[in-house]
Amino acid sequence: MYDVKTRERALALVSQGRSLNSVSNQTGISRAAIRSWQTRLEPLDRDRGAPCPRCADVPTAIGNPSSYAYLLGLYLGDGCISAAKRGVYSLRIACADAWPGLIDSCAEAMSIARPHNKVCRVASVGCQYVTSFSKHWPCLFPQHGPGKKHDRRIALEPWQQEIVDAHPWEFIRGLIHSDGCRIINWATRMVRGERKRYEYPRYFFTNKSDDIRRLFSDTLTAVGVEWTTLARGSKPFNISVARRASVALMDAHVGPKY
Repeated sequence: MYDVKTRERALALVSQGRSLNSVSNQTGISRAAIRSWQTRLEPLDRDRGAPCPRCADVPTAIGNPSSYAYLLGLYLGDGCISAAKRGVYSLRIACADAWPGLIDSCAEAMSIARPHNKVCRVASVGCQYVTSFSKHWPCLFPQHGPGKKHDRRIALEPWQQEIVDAHPWEFIRGLIHSDGCRIINWATRMVRGERKRYEYPRYFFTNKSDDIRRLFSDTLTAVGVEWTTLARGSKPFNISVARRASVALMDAHVGPKY
């Protein structure tokens, strides 16, 4: 990275009426760099992503814990953290194209978590990967580790549990937005000799990780939502919320994807 004096010398040559190509040939500095200095002289802060509340000698509270609880739910459902170069990590959360509002909410939560790091959307077949790079994603999501989440233990750190306890509905909403859905079930029954059809809404959450399902169900219980486990074959991957009062609670705080 060039220091400010080097930048000033290059711009002084340009101010004499010389072309960018001429100054570049003389100094060995690229034309693109010189052109960018005409707009911004000061170097970008290499540590612009700092500070991280979890990396300080004395960790501090997460800013906007409500948004963090939502992002935590999204990460546990459809997110992954991957190592890149120079100690930087990417956080990627897969969001279906069918729910553009969800994609926007995910990008907003990610931006709030690391406001100085860019958030981009990488298109794939049927979905977008909301992505951001930072050295501190493993600090904010210590559940990161090798292998698939359902093949290893997933547990919240005490400070994360405190956030979930304080903002349970945001955590539930993030999990539903990632690995859940609201559907309309129907059934028939005989009424005065006539078979009639009736419909009722219910919520499903599906995840292979026993630990993540337990985090979801424990949080449902904490907010007074009744739930049951439904097996897919012999494996209890699904959690169902079908009782009318519990569905009404979910509708009030979560609602369908959008």
